[in-house]
Amino acid sequence: MVSGQRILLVAAERREFDGLLPFCSGVRKLAWPVYWARSAECAGRQLWMVANGAGAAHAASAVEVACPACRPEAIVSMGFSGALDPSLEIGDVFVATAVDAAGRRFDARLPQSAAPYATGVLASIDHVAQTAAEKRLLRAGGASAVEMEAGGVAQFAAAHGIPLFCVRSVTDTASQSFVNDFNKALRSDGHFGTMKLLTSALRSPGRAFPELFRLRRDCRIATRTLGEFIAGCRF
Repeated sequence: MVSGQRILLVAAERREFDGLLPFCSGVRKLAWPVYWARSAECAGRQLWMVANGAGAAHAASAVEVACPACRPEAIVSMGFSGALDPSLEIGDVFVATAVDAAGRRFDARLPQSAAPYATGVLASIDHVAQTAAEKRLLRAGGASAVEMEAGGVAQFAAAHGIPLFCVRSVTDTASQSFVNDFNKALRSDGHFGTMKLLTSALRSPGRAFPELFRLRRDCRIATRTLGEFIAGCRF
């Protein structure tokens, strides 16, 4: 890694950066037309961090805003993912070798890291994979993990010749189905409506609320492992 390397990190939610921020210094708020944006220094690197909501379109908008401003040497699509490979567990770090999105495959690079991580193809789809049955179908297509944003980032990176990395941490396993319908709760701005989730959960409180609590715990685990990995690896 060249000292002072400029790296753009793109996620869906601001909390996906919570595990990385403690390793950063000089954190500054950026007045960009996105949901959340910060710049910082970490391990001799200049970082730009952007969260702009779930889905490829919101991620693409984020990189379209950020890249002219920061001129990154690498773009990292990062955040949470669902496991398709049954061997992946909560908090495991997954790094994509390729991204499958909208009928296209985009190559992705692997970082240098002393920490363990899994690799494979990342399926980037337009909705939350709600059931174990859908995850099995995606797995049969050759993917090892699934999420919603990397396709938008990958398309931009390929079009502009910028190296792409995809680093994810697992928040739900391959055998896990959701009781809560996260797709119905997803708003047009790419964020999940809390009231929609709570109202829906009231229809089956004995199953839905414990699932939300477990997912909150698992996201905290994933945030920590993701932040530690990105702070320690080299792109």
